[in-house]
Amino acid sequence: MQFHKYHALGNDYIVLDPKDFPDWPEPTSAQIRVICHRNFGVGSDGILWGPLPSESGEFGLRIFNPDGSEAEKSGNGLRIFARYLWDSSHATSPQFTIETPGGTVTADLHDEGKLITVDMGQVSFASSKIPVAGDQRDVINESITVEDRTFTFCAATIGNPHCVVPLPQIDDALARRYGPGLETHPAFPQKTNVQFLQVLDRANIRIEIWERGAGYTLASGSSSSAAASVAHRLGLVDDKLTVHMPGGEIAIEINAGTYDVRMTGSVTQVARGKMEAEIFSVKV
Repeated sequence: MQFHKYHALGNDYIVLDPKDFPDWPEPTSAQIRVICHRNFGVGSDGILWGPLPSESGEFGLRIFNPDGSEAEKSGNGLRIFARYLWDSSHATSPQFTIETPGGTVTADLHDEGKLITVDMGQVSFASSKIPVAGDQRDVINESITVEDRTFTFCAATIGNPHCVVPLPQIDDALARRYGPGLETHPAFPQKTNVQFLQVLDRANIRIEIWERGAGYTLASGSSSSAAASVAHRLGLVDDKLTVHMPGGEIAIEINAGTYDVRMTGSVTQVARGKMEAEIFSVKV
């Protein structure tokens, strides 16, 4: 059972190519949890299952969180998958399209895939699209209470849901404490990814991330896209900016008229190897 491991700014994924798993229609939740476990498995922030047949792109992709749930889209996951397609010769051109449940994107590879640009699609702040409970509206500067604290937040989707909390100062302790409550808050019927946002200047923001189904995360492409778009919608940044995260930096370009987002970031190959069936004897 072959696996391929990459990280994008410390956000690591395992690629499982269906051709290497002829007996698997798809990985089960139990298998995903074991493979992603840092002690009992290979260890990762998620599984990329593909390439798959696609109706709207050249390659299809499904993305699984380490708890076994499925994600609609992942910016870092897409960059990693694009690098894998190039490394494995599935892709023969440095530009190609990938279909995910959260939409079809275009990937452009530079430096043999070590740096990748992805057209992430259009950000929306509409409550019905994210989704956020309540009447139809753009979710901008609303209040939400978790535990002992009330935050002002904005919500957005770029194919997956995000709750962005702007604050003067942020740190990892804030994300670890309040991220779980925001992720599962009743306002978000499909749960949500959470970003705590600090604006540094008009060309730079900083975020701390709590990902739906994964927990505290060093970096995220979709989180960078959503947080940058919220900062732009609030008038705090320009249309080209750098997102700083504990794992590193991602460059974001925003079309101010449509809120289409281009994301550029690095990908690093970590390992290729073989999993043994014995690992699945343990339940996690």
